[in-house]
Amino acid sequence: MLAVALPAVAALPGWWRALPSQPALAARFTQTSDSAVFGSLQEKGTLLLERGGRLRVAYDSGLLVVADGRQLVQYDPDTRTAQSVTLQDALKEYPLLGLLLEPRRLDLLYRAEALPGETVLLHPRVPGLPEVKAAGRHGLLASVAWTDGTGARQRLVLEQAHVPPPPRPGTFHFNPPPGTRWATPPQ
Repeated sequence: MLAVALPAVAALPGWWRALPSQPALAARFTQTSDSAVFGSLQEKGTLLLERGGRLRVAYDSGLLVVADGRQLVQYDPDTRTAQSVTLQDALKEYPLLGLLLEPRRLDLLYRAEALPGETVLLHPRVPGLPEVKAAGRHGLLASVAWTDGTGARQRLVLEQAHVPPPPRPGTFHFNPPPGTRWATPPQ
């Protein structure tokens, strides 16, 4: 009998397989957007994630995004304005947020394909989602790239990513500064 050689299916990298069970992640980041309309924009900041939908993103410009597992609040210190949405609504509006906050659900939204190196290409299972390229380094998520609905190329690069010690109480709670105006108050 003649044996037929089948191509080996590339195994997904270890950082990808570990992502759903990772307890937390902290990093400096650079977020870049290249758009035909707005040109190239870049923001930097710090990111802290914890299982259960907890997130704290502090941009160097002062913009703050905090999620406590139930609500997501965005605060702009320049206008002293805050807006709040349920985390469930935020994940519907920005499904890529799920890559960071709900990696256990990724198999429902995407089919992962291993690429050379530590890269994974995510093919959408749900219409309207973009194709996403994610890469890891040193066992942790290192970058995410996609093209958004406007055609802008987006890239999030995590620098000095590490699993942090447990955060202090209140880290994922937004305490509005005096004079904060709520565009959409917490529910």
